Amino acid sequence: MTRALILAVGIGFAVTAAGTTAPRPSLGARGAKAMSSFLDEAVTRGDVPGVVVLVTGPDRVLYHEAFGSRDVAQHLPMQKDTIFRIASMTKALTSAAAMMLVEQGKLGLDDEVATYLPAFKNPQVIRRVDLVAGTWETRPATRPLTIRQLLTHTSGIGYVWSDPGLALIGKVTGSTSEVDLPLVHEPGAQWTYGASTKVLGDVIERISGESLEAFMQQHLFGPLGMQDTGWSVPAAEAARVATLHQRLHGRLVETPNPAVLSAAVRGDGRLFSTAADYARFIRLMLNEGRTGHAQLLKPETVREMRRNQTGDLKVRLQPTADAGYSRPFPAGVGEDVWGFGFQIAMPATPRPDMRRPGSMTWAGIDNTFFWIDPQSKVGVLVMMQLLPFYDESALRVLDGVESRVYQNLRTP
Repeated sequence: MTRALILAVGIGFAVTAAGTTAPRPSLGARGAKAMSSFLDEAVTRGDVPGVVVLVTGPDRVLYHEAFGSRDVAQHLPMQKDTIFRIASMTKALTSAAAMMLVEQGKLGLDDEVATYLPAFKNPQVIRRVDLVAGTWETRPATRPLTIRQLLTHTSGIGYVWSDPGLALIGKVTGSTSEVDLPLVHEPGAQWTYGASTKVLGDVIERISGESLEAFMQQHLFGPLGMQDTGWSVPAAEAARVATLHQRLHGRLVETPNPAVLSAAVRGDGRLFSTAADYARFIRLMLNEGRTGHAQLLKPETVREMRRNQTGDLKVRLQPTADAGYSRPFPAGVGEDVWGFGFQIAMPATPRPDMRRPGSMTWAGIDNTFFWIDPQSKVGVLVMMQLLPFYDESALRVLDGVESRVYQNLRTP
């Protein structure tokens, strides 16, 4: 059992521009102790092999601890600087990069995707699927795909691992490319999770004339000081990467890390990062685009990113075509909406022990989670490495962290 030290922080004060002090959010010693006890018990029971949790305010970390193991076979403890596969947590970063181009007037929210990527002109839409017979029909879309739809996951682009119809088509045709597969619905008709942000990354490359990796390094990772974030891990840092576990028949099976830790660059996933690195991005959002003396995004841009951009279109329950990879997801079905790059919490009956309405959130397939709560001025990261996504034990850890944050949070 790995028992982490408690980071206890009292109420802090920030110096304002006028030279006065203002109270800052805090968990306090009691909150830190409650959080550490809960997480220690969770890994001791074997709910998850290991976990890193970080809670941050706009200008400082309130709690950051590690529990359990990052590599069970090698007897390596989880550490606060452990590197995780953050998968679809990449999407929020890519969305922020795209909004930089919108600010510069190089990209329009209602531009047609085909303006930049001609392969998406005249897309096909699934009309009917017969999973038993293994057949399907498509028809031409009546509306074009737009940048706004990519940012809000209303484009109709899905994932073969999630949508059974796409899984069938991919299996029969041998293609899993979002360019070759049909849309699961008419563009703009409803919310469907998929590879929209991958396409958005391709648009960024086309407009900037740079690789997505170079653009993100120059405009986000570098300015924010995200030194451990990238699509590959240097050999000298490989021992810091957590192994991935798979829950099979009620037990966790560990997969050793490969010798080379590198992934194809995509806007919708595959990044490696740490809790501390991603917290820098969270603070960027809490501070409405400012980091230190640099304004990476305009305040009005950040406010647009966290505003309801889908109107009456609510988040729908997403099925799974591979139960070992993901359970149906996400939370907030039928209530939450989508902004530019984030799911926006809109609970019908908010509870005092949960994130506040308007919080921005998303996750990674290996059960890494974050949310940003502008109302309470905090952001939270819960980092694990196991499949399937939305594993029940992983969700219990996530829910336990959330309740303990809000049970103990003291805000100005």
